Amino acid sequence: MNDNSRSSGTNVGYLLLISLVAAFGGFLFGYDTAVVSGAIGFLKAHFQLSADLTGWAASSVLIGCMMGAMMGGPIGDRFGRKASLMLCAGLFFVSSLASAVPTTLSQFAWARFMGGLAIGAASILSPIYIAEIAPERMRGRLVSLYQLAIVIGILAVFFVNLQIQRYGDTQWNTQTGWRWMFASLTLPSALFGLLMGLVPESPRWWMKVGKPEKARRILEKIGGPANAAREVAEIESALRLEQGRWSELFAGGYGRALLVGALLAIFSQFSGINAIMYYGPEVFKTAGVGQDAAFVQTVTVGAINVLFTFVAIGFVDRWGRRALLLIGTSVQTLAHAMVGWCFATGRNDAVLLGGILIFVAAFAMAMGPVSWIVNAEIFPTKLRGRAMAISIFLLWLACYLVSQTFPMLVEAIGPARTFWVYGGCSLVSFVFVLLMVPETKGKTLEEIQAHWNRGR
Repeated sequence: MNDNSRSSGTNVGYLLLISLVAAFGGFLFGYDTAVVSGAIGFLKAHFQLSADLTGWAASSVLIGCMMGAMMGGPIGDRFGRKASLMLCAGLFFVSSLASAVPTTLSQFAWARFMGGLAIGAASILSPIYIAEIAPERMRGRLVSLYQLAIVIGILAVFFVNLQIQRYGDTQWNTQTGWRWMFASLTLPSALFGLLMGLVPESPRWWMKVGKPEKARRILEKIGGPANAAREVAEIESALRLEQGRWSELFAGGYGRALLVGALLAIFSQFSGINAIMYYGPEVFKTAGVGQDAAFVQTVTVGAINVLFTFVAIGFVDRWGRRALLLIGTSVQTLAHAMVGWCFATGRNDAVLLGGILIFVAAFAMAMGPVSWIVNAEIFPTKLRGRAMAISIFLLWLACYLVSQTFPMLVEAIGPARTFWVYGGCSLVSFVFVLLMVPETKGKTLEEIQAHWNRGR
């Protein structure tokens, strides 16, 4: 059956609406992880932090992300994607308030840890939900909405941080401004919880827990009775072949799927993207840019991040996942070489900003969204939550390592060599994609599963 006949009856408006609500979890993810970029310099001064403790202040949230990633999949499998995402909204809300009022670094770290639990769980549950409701012809673009929401969240908080730091002088920002930066997340957190209460549960999750009629009603609303009947039959057939045991993840074809998903997640972070997203103003200050100009340039980075995510949305289902990844990782490598050269020669002009923007653009059009898409679609239904828990745990572990070590690397080997290290990682990513990542464009989730089964 061709793609057009499979999706000719799709209720695109309804599908887009519920996908956007689920993707809003990505907005909170991006907002909450990147808020520290504007606050970190003031936190460092407020708590008088060394380089390693500065890294800890920025990366403590990522410990929670790792645990949230491991917990999110099993919780989503047990209680459903919808209820679990509503729980995440509550954690985002509480954490944002707690992060705004600490009197010690330890209190701040615990509050950020709580937010990390929400980020880690949402980083699994939102793309799973979208992948499980989307027809194969649109799945890449719809899951890309999640990455788009992440980068819009990042841009939004960069802009909010810019406005807050302009409200007062350096002393005010050191004492109070950074607190408002973290508190600003409360409103979107509450909104996400309310909106998630209005969307349906994942039909594939209903099938998994033995309630096919509920799944059929949702699938009919999305794609009509004929497509619903076909999808129910395909899902039932796939579920009969699965036992859903942890051991299945490490054997045969599924073991290879897990290796691909996990390495793709790790390499996405070793690109150094969050050295820019978490320390953006500090990177520009290191190059000799003034405080306000550093914040403005960071907003520009966020805008480019959003703009080039649209490239991924427009082309991921046309060109395929591999083509975007190969283009993106090769450009990342060259951009890091350029940024390192600027730091080595003392340039802090448009060439440095251009190099950083080229890197961010390359990441935003490829490694950023495509790593989520591939991880959301290469695993079978019964194992998807568990498999993504492992992949995304490793993603957050890699993110933690980058975030924790960036200030120390800059102090130890200088910014030029630090960015050259990230360039080397991007080159290794290119080779990995070339040799190991399969193309999943235009295939149903069940067809992708059959591909791995043939290799078992």
